[in-house]
Amino acid sequence: MIETPSLYHGQCHCGCVQFTVRLSEDLRSARRCSCSLCRMRGAIAVSADLNDIEITKGQDKLSLYQFGTKTAKHYFCSHCGIYTHHQRRSNPNEFGINVACLEGISPFDFEKVVVYDGANNHPSDNISGSRIAGFLRFSKD
Repeated sequence: MIETPSLYHGQCHCGCVQFTVRLSEDLRSARRCSCSLCRMRGAIAVSADLNDIEITKGQDKLSLYQFGTKTAKHYFCSHCGIYTHHQRRSNPNEFGINVACLEGISPFDFEKVVVYDGANNHPSDNISGSRIAGFLRFSKD
């Protein structure tokens, strides 16, 4: 059985940037990363192929931030500052999409999210060892 990718609408906080994205793995690719930028922004990301996102409003409002190897491209709204998506360093053929920007989805909808070790063992650095730094859990208790 072949699953149909799920289509989501998303936007930044102020609505200047709006987009439609098709997630090939739906929300199953949810993850966090422990690299310096991801640790500070605290977002949960899901994956989409590069050609599966369409900026429907505010392309001119997107700002780009790059650091380190400058492989990853981090996009955010120049008006409200919200990170919407990034071209992944570990797989430059994919975007990481901020789940908090997706309509009807909250980071608190995920009971358990894997956290990859982007600080000490990034997949693109060819370092051996565990790629998993741990898990982020959300409990209503």
